[in-house]
Amino acid sequence: MSVSPDKRRKMESALEQIKKYTVVVADTGDFNAIEEYKPQDATTNPSLILAAAKMPTYQPLVEQAIKYGIANGGSEEEQVTNAMDKLFVIFGLEILKKVPGRVSTEVDARLSFDKEAMVSRARRLISLYEEAGVSKERILIKLSSTWEGIQAGQELEEKDGIHCNMTLLFSFAQAVACAEAHVTLISPFVGRILDWYKENTDRKNYEPQEDPGVQSVTKIYNYYKKFNYKTVVMGASFRNTGEVKALAGCDLLTISPGLLGELSQDHSAVTCSLTPQGAKECDLEQVHLDEKSFRWLHNEDRMAVEKLSDGIRKFAADAIKLEAMIKERMFNVKNGQ
Repeated sequence: MSVSPDKRRKMESALEQIKKYTVVVADTGDFNAIEEYKPQDATTNPSLILAAAKMPTYQPLVEQAIKYGIANGGSEEEQVTNAMDKLFVIFGLEILKKVPGRVSTEVDARLSFDKEAMVSRARRLISLYEEAGVSKERILIKLSSTWEGIQAGQELEEKDGIHCNMTLLFSFAQAVACAEAHVTLISPFVGRILDWYKENTDRKNYEPQEDPGVQSVTKIYNYYKKFNYKTVVMGASFRNTGEVKALAGCDLLTISPGLLGELSQDHSAVTCSLTPQGAKECDLEQVHLDEKSFRWLHNEDRMAVEKLSDGIRKFAADAIKLEAMIKERMFNVKNGQ
C-alpha cells in the first residue's frame, strides 16, 4: 500500500524535510551531541570550544593540546598559542570522524583587524590539519567579516586554495564584499540580528517571515543567486526553529544541537522558502564596493556595526578565558601537579 505524499510528510520530521532543500550543519564543539542528527558539516567557534573544553568528557583532548604546546617550546606565550591552535584542530579532527563533510575552525577574533596575522594563523591551522592527515578540502577557516578579514579570505582562497567561512556577518555591505572577494562561504547571523531589534525597538515579537534576521539572510541569498556569485550562504545563530524553517532552501544552515533536537521532534510541514529561480525574479540591483564604499555602507547600518564589534569582543573574551585555562593547566603539568 503506497503512502500519500501528505501522510509521508506528516511522518517526516521538520529536520528531515529541511535536509531535502538545505545542507544541515551542526553548530557545536560538543561532537558527541551531533551524531544522532547526521549533519553534513559542523562549525565551531571560540565560545563553543571553551564550553566543550570545560566538559569532563573532553579533558584528554585538552591535555593532549597542552602537551603539544609544551613540547614545541618557545616562550610561555608561544606555548599557549600553539596549545590553543592544537586544541581547535583536535576538536576539528574529532568532529570530522562524525561528519562526512567539512568542519569550520575559527581564527582568533583578536586578529580581526590584522590581515597578515589572519592569513598566517589560517595557514598554521591548515598545516596542523595536514600533519594529522586531513586535507584542506575538509576544512573551512572562519574569519571575522571585517574589511581586513575579507581581504585575508580573498588571499587565502586565491593563493593557497584554503576555503574560508566569513563569520560575524550582519550587513548587506559585508555580504557584497565577501561575494566580490570570491570566498567559499558566508555565515550571516540570524538570531543576533533579532536580538538587536528586540533590544533597540519597541517590537518584541516577530513571525518567522517578519524576523529581521530571516529577512537579512533572504535578501543576501537572493542577491547572490540573482547575480550568479559562487559564494554560498550558510544561515547561522538561530534563536528558534521558526527562523530555521523560514530559511529552508538556503545553501546551508548551521544549527545548535538543542534546535536540531527540537526540529527532529517537530512534524509540521516545511516548505522551501528560498530558490535560485525565485531569486532571479527579485528586484535587486548589483553593487560594487571598494574599501571606502564598503566602510561607508556598513557604517550606515547601526545594527551591523554594533553586532560586529560586540561579536568580536565576545569571541575575544572567550579566547582569553580559554587561554587562561590552558595557561593554568600548563603550569600544573610543568610542576607535576
